[in-house]
Amino acid sequence: MKAIAFTKYGSPDFLELKEVEKPAPKENEVLVKVIAASVNSWDWELLNGVPFVNRLMFGLFRPKKIKFLGCDIAGQVEAVGKKVRAFQPGDEVFGDLSSHGWNGFAEYVSAPEVALTQKPEKISFHYAASMPQASLLAWQGLNFNGPIRSGQKVLINGAGGGAGTFAVQIAKSIGAEVTGVDHGCKLDMLRDLGADHVMDYEKEDYTKCGETYDLILDCVVNRSISDYKRVLKTGGAFAIIGGENGPITKMMLMSWWTSKTTSYKMGLMMHKANEGLAEMAALVEEGTVKPIIDRCYPLADVPEALRYFGEGKVKGKLVITMSHDDKGS
Repeated sequence: MKAIAFTKYGSPDFLELKEVEKPAPKENEVLVKVIAASVNSWDWELLNGVPFVNRLMFGLFRPKKIKFLGCDIAGQVEAVGKKVRAFQPGDEVFGDLSSHGWNGFAEYVSAPEVALTQKPEKISFHYAASMPQASLLAWQGLNFNGPIRSGQKVLINGAGGGAGTFAVQIAKSIGAEVTGVDHGCKLDMLRDLGADHVMDYEKEDYTKCGETYDLILDCVVNRSISDYKRVLKTGGAFAIIGGENGPITKMMLMSWWTSKTTSYKMGLMMHKANEGLAEMAALVEEGTVKPIIDRCYPLADVPEALRYFGEGKVKGKLVITMSHDDKGS
């Protein structure tokens, strides 16, 4: 089978398309013929060896525990281990493999059955691959301080990315008043998704506009704790779901103290892989939420996809497609 080998931290130029042995499923695993995968910020971070905890987990000087990047996949079950009960060959599945070895940028992957969810027939493989991590970061982040309610004011910083585009649509479906902040090239898209207000972060600073919010969902983390407190309503919440490691670590320490000593709830939203994925799929299937796909790339062009991702201009998600022209070898 073909796969994008991940042997060195740093540039996408280090990634290489190789012919490798197809994995065999263990007794509790499912062998999936991958039809599509998607790029996440976690792929970009792991490629670059940041935050440092990634190196502690996967290899200090070079990656040792992950052969291939890619954690969000969608595909068809080809074989199952003898203890697998939830799936059988031919089933269409999708899921987030970030807790189970990654390796999604390959034509086949073996994963524990607990990492996979049955794909609804009406959802395409491309849509399904774009969903697992981004949609659940959005959903779990929006419920960081309890379920959001109709009429609440929600600001999403980094609203034009993968998690952000899901968050805008989910919040609007519940009846929240949504403000989306991102690069100017993404604002028309955010309006089309239903955002009530949009801001170009290069022209406006939402922490100085005089508005206050019930919830700030931050995919970027580029302001101080005092800035965030200034634009939160009493009892409001600030949830971190992305950003660079340094600012996140600082914010985690300061937000913990703020949550203990004030009426605000602030902190890092701890992502729970695949928790609620079937429910999110139902929202997509009924048309309430639509995955936004910026571009699709063939497997061989994963390095190019990651270079584009690193520019910060992606609208929604990038999807990787498999050709399987090697007849499954």
